[in-house]
Amino acid sequence: QVHLVESGGGLAQAGESLRLSCTASERTFNTYIMAWFRQAPGKEREFVALISWLGGNTVYADSVKGRFTISKDNAKNTVYLHMNSLKPEDTALYYCATDLYGSNEYDYWGQGTQVTVSS
Repeated sequence: QVHLVESGGGLAQAGESLRLSCTASERTFNTYIMAWFRQAPGKEREFVALISWLGGNTVYADSVKGRFTISKDNAKNTVYLHMNSLKPEDTALYYCATDLYGSNEYDYWGQGTQVTVSS
């Protein structure tokens, strides 16, 4: 069982920045991919970004490319989402998830952290 805990959400105005963190609570943690997803009210959950745990390769959704950066600190079992130039349409509940084996299925999810961007 892997426990993921997100933090760093909150209120921001358009154009401002926030940084989300997601930490795996296990003392020994290894995975294949860590990712961020988001779900806005009345919408389906959507992919935001992912990073490979060993190589650090990244992939972004088009909607956040150039504004958001995903990074990791393996020693702290933590993945970050640096969100710049926030827009009201970025308002959502943000979740981190882990794909332990590279199966393209996310095995564990955090509980989410709310990001609200006002215009």
